Amino acid sequence: MTHSFQHSALAYACLATLSFSHSVALAQTAAPGVPSEIVITGNPLGRDTTTVPVNSLGRADLLERGQSTLGETLNGLPGVSSTYFGPNASRPIIRGLDGDRIRVLNNSASSLDVSALSYDHAVPLDVLSTDRIEVLRGPAALLYGGSAVGGVVNVIDNRIPREAMSGVLGKAQVQAGTGNDERSVAGLVEAGNERWALHVDGFDRRTGDVSVPVSLECSKPGSLANARRICNSASESRGGAIGVSTFWANGYLGASVNSYQSDYGTVAEDEVTIGMKTTRYALEGQLRQMPGWFESVKARLGYTDYLHTEFFNGGAETVFSNKGQDLRIEARHRSLSGWQGVLGVQADSSRFSAVGDEAFAPFSRTRSQALFVHEELPTTWGQVTAGARWESVRVESLGNPDLPRFDEGIGAKKFTPFSVAAGAVFKLTPTWSLTGNAAMTQRAPKDYELFANGPHLATNAWEIGHKELGLEKSNSLDAGVQWKSGPDSLNVTAFASQFSNYIGLMNTGEYRDEEGEPVGPASANDPGVLPLQRYQGVKARFYGLEASGRQRLWQNTSTLDLDGRADTVRATNESTGEALPRIAPMRLGATLVYGQGPWSAKLGADWYAAQKRVPEGSVATGAYTLVNASVSYRQKLDTTVLQWFARVDNLTDELAYSASSILTSTAFGKSPLPGRNFKLGVQASF
Repeated sequence: MTHSFQHSALAYACLATLSFSHSVALAQTAAPGVPSEIVITGNPLGRDTTTVPVNSLGRADLLERGQSTLGETLNGLPGVSSTYFGPNASRPIIRGLDGDRIRVLNNSASSLDVSALSYDHAVPLDVLSTDRIEVLRGPAALLYGGSAVGGVVNVIDNRIPREAMSGVLGKAQVQAGTGNDERSVAGLVEAGNERWALHVDGFDRRTGDVSVPVSLECSKPGSLANARRICNSASESRGGAIGVSTFWANGYLGASVNSYQSDYGTVAEDEVTIGMKTTRYALEGQLRQMPGWFESVKARLGYTDYLHTEFFNGGAETVFSNKGQDLRIEARHRSLSGWQGVLGVQADSSRFSAVGDEAFAPFSRTRSQALFVHEELPTTWGQVTAGARWESVRVESLGNPDLPRFDEGIGAKKFTPFSVAAGAVFKLTPTWSLTGNAAMTQRAPKDYELFANGPHLATNAWEIGHKELGLEKSNSLDAGVQWKSGPDSLNVTAFASQFSNYIGLMNTGEYRDEEGEPVGPASANDPGVLPLQRYQGVKARFYGLEASGRQRLWQNTSTLDLDGRADTVRATNESTGEALPRIAPMRLGATLVYGQGPWSAKLGADWYAAQKRVPEGSVATGAYTLVNASVSYRQKLDTTVLQWFARVDNLTDELAYSASSILTSTAFGKSPLPGRNFKLGVQASF
């Protein structure tokens, strides 16, 4: 793999500028339903109350729990698990829903990649360059589309500065880990005055094969035949951005360009690696204090160029490309009979292609336009919210000049999804409140769900789309109770979703050879023969419970808190009576949190129940417990703040397998969860 040193040089240059004077306040974590800061994704009106369950991870949280993938960074939040295709590709799962039912955003704009197409495709975002991540659970986030039925993950950075600043500020971070031989460096510098602001950042992360508690076979050239490492799990990632904004009395206008590159092993196959590169251009602006009915208008325009190449023994095999534009305009209107709200339009256009041996989906073009509204009514007893979204979606198969099997599906399908939602917060007392949300959501099928026809090694199947699929439809409810008194808190939410048409990849009991020709079950174990799986609409039901809380155990010159968390979800294919696949088991966790002056320390454990409720063809997983510990020290040197941190993941070196990972069924034993890992680092803010 080739390697670029430009972003490393940029990050080290940021480290060298620590003599500049300024300090940066660390963001805090918001408890679900009781945010301690404005949560942009959950409330576009800038209020500090939201009816939907939400978590916000600021810089301090990301420093403590940040991993190399978005899914693993968020794994363990209430209701959130991950797809875990090894340590390099992992997408969030929320309440048992994954793929295109989870909307991954970057600064509230679409992240145009192909991570939802296949489990081995990484999300082109890294926490080293992130300011905050907001997670909304549930289908009430209509502002972001029908594919947000499971929830929204919004990765927020300041690459387009939105507020004027004075002087120079920045951040730099270095860290190292033992379990994967990680060596990472990142930095950013921002400078400006009341009229202009400039942002520059860069990061570089390198890891080796990940340590595990069991010896695994490996056929990759240059690797040991047997080692306590996940074969082909090394990675190199780097990226950077530059952005500039200009400000005036009633608004701003800014632009940015950022790039992300990653070279990593896919772990399911010892000789396959992926080289990914994405470049994004963005233009954003806002007008405030406008006359007339609308008091402000915000617009964002983006263009993304994504390229992803899969290599076998160093030779290019399949090339995935996705290029697209996205436009989003939000207008906030003035109070109307007490109602405050946002009206908006959104337009996305993307063109996808896959060329090579694993082109299981044809060339395609997807265009969508949407109108949405989000309204809020503050009351003496709480708040009421309501929203609606109408979309027009056109998905077109363009075939593939090299693969005649896609010719039959050439053509376009049109869909008009419509979704509505309503919610409320009831403040029973100054410390107790109730929340409730109801939503009717529709989602248009994706291109691969309609037109797929080919071998997909990540799922170890020959996948067939269904051109006659209709809208995916669901009705959802959630109800929660929150209590907060000083440092103590409790949050409990129950949820249920009923799908009248849930689009899933289902086993057919049939088999195909390398050419796609049908073969009998007797050939199932022959080389090159794959089970046939088809995208189908079925009736499905999801329901579960999420809980989190904090209890202050001791407070004097120091504090000692006990954090608790639990979640469970049950998902059923009601058309067959079987369980749906890749559902995380019940989880219980607790953490002791100690603080004294500049010192803080945590010791926690998470117990995962056995997951034996799986459909035919899936593998059950056993119970396990993961123990983690961390310590941090905040040191102030003149105008520079150093945050030292050390963390141990999987302290007991427990052998465990993820129930929500497809690898557990398609390549069992090749990629257990990482073993013991000690990480040490420092972040400097100036």
